Amino acid sequence: MSDIEPKVEGILVKDHTMISDKEMQHNLEQRGFGEVIKKKFFLKPFESLYLLYIDKLRLLKGKQSVNFDYLVDECIKYDNEAFTKFLIYRDLRTRGYITKDGFGFGSDFRVYERGQFGEKGTKYVVFGLTEGRRQKIGLLQKQIEQITTMGKEPVLAVIERRGEVIYYKVSKIQFHQNKDQPGYSSIEF
Repeated sequence: MSDIEPKVEGILVKDHTMISDKEMQHNLEQRGFGEVIKKKFFLKPFESLYLLYIDKLRLLKGKQSVNFDYLVDECIKYDNEAFTKFLIYRDLRTRGYITKDGFGFGSDFRVYERGQFGEKGTKYVVFGLTEGRRQKIGLLQKQIEQITTMGKEPVLAVIERRGEVIYYKVSKIQFHQNKDQPGYSSIEF
């Protein structure tokens, strides 16, 4: 993102950032940021947080400048997973991946292989879990099945308490039922 020299200027609309400058819209879109909603160009909350974090966004609410902490608080009002999404998004962007929001599995993202944004579809769907937060295994299994059904590789992003993100490739494994083996007797207690 360092190749965007001028700061992006945006206006806070709820938890999204509206970008009015057409040249800046094009510049952002070429790098995998933002989307057009009702003929206006918006950054998603996690994109705005990331750009504020790396000091590439000047964000206004009315005539007041908005800082990172204020935006985090605003985003959490609309989505309690906003900070988790930001942590995953920041980590993936820092690693050089173009990342777009996912398919509605919570904190999930479509991740493009390096150098393939706009050329091919996504290969991975990354979804997040926060360390220490309870998650039903059935829901996790359902997400994995849905992602693999779409032909994507599921990747689990675990956010540690210190904010570090660790990734695990996830696959489904089917265990065959144990059958009595000749020469072995079952043990009863």
